[in-house]
Amino acid sequence: MKTKRVFLIVLDSCGIGEEPDAHAFGDHDCNTMKRISAHPAYCNDTTRRLGLANIDGQDYLGPVSHPLASVARLQEASKGKDTTIGHWEIAGVQSDKPLPTYPNGFPEDILKAFSEATGRGVLCNKPYSGTDVIRDYGEEHLRTGDLIVYTSADSVFQIAANEAIVPPELLYDYCRKARAILTGPHAVGRVIARPFVGTSASDFKRTANRHDFSLEPPRPTILDAVKASGKTVWSVGKIYDIFAGQGITDHVFTHGNTEGMEKTLALLDKDFEGLCFTNLVDFDMLYGHRQDIEGYAKAYAEFDQWLPSFMDKMKEDDVLMITADHGCDPGDDHTDHTREYVPFIMYGNQIDPVNHGTQPTFAAIAATIAKLLQVDYSCNGKALV
Repeated sequence: MKTKRVFLIVLDSCGIGEEPDAHAFGDHDCNTMKRISAHPAYCNDTTRRLGLANIDGQDYLGPVSHPLASVARLQEASKGKDTTIGHWEIAGVQSDKPLPTYPNGFPEDILKAFSEATGRGVLCNKPYSGTDVIRDYGEEHLRTGDLIVYTSADSVFQIAANEAIVPPELLYDYCRKARAILTGPHAVGRVIARPFVGTSASDFKRTANRHDFSLEPPRPTILDAVKASGKTVWSVGKIYDIFAGQGITDHVFTHGNTEGMEKTLALLDKDFEGLCFTNLVDFDMLYGHRQDIEGYAKAYAEFDQWLPSFMDKMKEDDVLMITADHGCDPGDDHTDHTREYVPFIMYGNQIDPVNHGTQPTFAAIAATIAKLLQVDYSCNGKALV
């Protein structure tokens, strides 16, 4: 039977154990899944039945005798642990050089060009937690109108502004200006708009109007191949932003995991042939970076308990894939992403429940999609069908 539709869901940051080179990325003793599984709020009833616990290194979760899905543990081949590089590799593009990071802040010439382009000054210019930076610089921003620019261990240029001072659309325009400046050796993976509201440090709160402006993939991805074949590529959540719109035919933005799951479920009712690519961002943004083990465990339980509603509506020629793009262990000694293996679960009527062990690249997903949808695409991944 030919596969008509593939639904690929990325649980953003839901890694399953540190990779052998994790120390080179500043990580040790990290395992996002194991960390959250110890919390009472955690539930994996559905993903365990699919075969989560049968994946290499996950036997602590209790393997099942007859898993419903094909599974594998995927190792990242690219030189990074961020969202952009992780998603690119999932889509078939390996990054042999890390994207630039700025542990000491951005150079003065970059900030000068940005200030000239926006007509506003710059505050902070350091690696910072997103909630802490508005607490510490938000009131000065309200007084001066200067923009809060900060980064993290990832390749990001983040701009925070109060919506009363800088409406979201204007902030997005500033991000586009920054994106145009950050090229060549300063081509960061993402420029991110971080709007917030409130009148003082005591009540500042980030809003759901975040928007990412990503670097374009350096070469065609599986999304481009599916689109070129005349099929549909739906993006749900921040996938459109991550790929700078490349290879996408239709998209819906979301404001969190719950809406992302609702929109993905609704797409089962649409008659299309091709790929639906979903990112559920809350795992990373709300819980991983904020070291919130309980919140992460509850979010995983929500996804796991939602899954049966999706599986029940799948058609005979649909395939579901579940994976992640990196780790973000909410209980380790820092708030940044972690260099971890990611799970791969593939379910559908035409999928044999095979354990493919550990694969050397996330690009196995792109290769598998290409084979299932019968599109012409080559990458360094092995098709797992």
